[in-house]
Amino acid sequence: MPHLHMEYTDNLPGLNADVALLRFNHALAGSGQFADEFDIKSRAVQVGAFRVGTGMGERGFVAVRLAILSGRSPAIKKQLSDSLLAVLQDVCEWPAGVEVQLCVEVLDIDRESYTKTAIGR
Repeated sequence: MPHLHMEYTDNLPGLNADVALLRFNHALAGSGQFADEFDIKSRAVQVGAFRVGTGMGERGFVAVRLAILSGRSPAIKKQLSDSLLAVLQDVCEWPAGVEVQLCVEVLDIDRESYTKTAIGR
C-alpha cells in the first residue's frame, strides 16, 4: 500500500510509462503519507481499444487510480490527487491535435481486510 494504477490510450506516443510511474512514486514518497518507499507499488496498462465520448475527433486519456488504506481525511486525499495530477500534466509533451483527458481518483482500501507480506527483504 499504496497501489497506483495508470491506464493510458495507445495514441499518446510521448508518454513514457516507466518515467511516469517513477515520478508518481517519488511524489507519493515525498508526500509524507507513507512510511516506507518500498510500500509504494505502481503499474501501467496501455489501452488499445477505447472510446472517449461520441465525437469522431482524435481523443485519448490517462486515468490514474490511487488505492490507499482507509482512514485518511478528505483533505489528505485531495492533496495526493492534486500532486499526482500535477505530475501527470508535466510528464510528457502531449500530442497536437489530440484531445486528452487526465484524471486522478483516490480510493480507500478496507484497512481491516488488507494483508501484505514482503519476501526477500
